[in-house]
Amino acid sequence: MSHTSGIRQAQKQRTRQALLDAALELLEGQSLSSLGLREVTRAVGIAPTAFYRHFRSVEDLGVALVEEALGSLHPMIRTTVSPAGEGEERIARAIELIAGHVDAHPAHVRFVARERHGGVRPVREAIQQQLARFTAEVGEALAGERVGAGQLRLTHVGRRHWLDGTDAAVNR
Repeated sequence: MSHTSGIRQAQKQRTRQALLDAALELLEGQSLSSLGLREVTRAVGIAPTAFYRHFRSVEDLGVALVEEALGSLHPMIRTTVSPAGEGEERIARAIELIAGHVDAHPAHVRFVARERHGGVRPVREAIQQQLARFTAEVGEALAGERVGAGQLRLTHVGRRHWLDGTDAAVNR
C-alpha cells in the first residue's frame, strides 16, 4: 500500500467513525427509524452522497452501531468466563465486566436497549444475534459443571435460553 492510499484509508476510517459517533449522539433523542442520513452527514460536515462510501443505508449504519456496542465484548466475556475459577466467581466476573461496559458506554447501551424492539428489522436481528452469541458462549464455558442448590444454570430450549436456579445439570 502506498503512503497516499494509507493516508486515504485512515481518513476514510476517521470519517466512518465520525458518522457512527454522530449517529449515536443524534440517537439520544430519537429512534433509528426516524434518523435521516442527511441529518447524520450534516452533523459530520460531509455531503450526503459521501455517506454511501461507508454504509449502504441508515439500517447498515445501525447494524454497525450494534457491532460497535456489543461485538467487542465477546473476547472479553470468553476470557472472563474461562475455566479459571468456580462457576459463581466466573459469573460474577462476567457481570462486573458487563457493568463496567455499561458505565463506560452508556449511549451504546441505550441505543441497543431502545432498538432491540424498535422498527428497524436488520438492527433488531443484529442485536438478537449478538445476544444469542453471548448466551451460547457463556453456556459453552459453563457447560458440564455441576450446579448446586441456589446456583444458576443456563438452560437451552430450542433457540431460547434461560437462567434458572434449579438443581439439575445443564441441558443442551
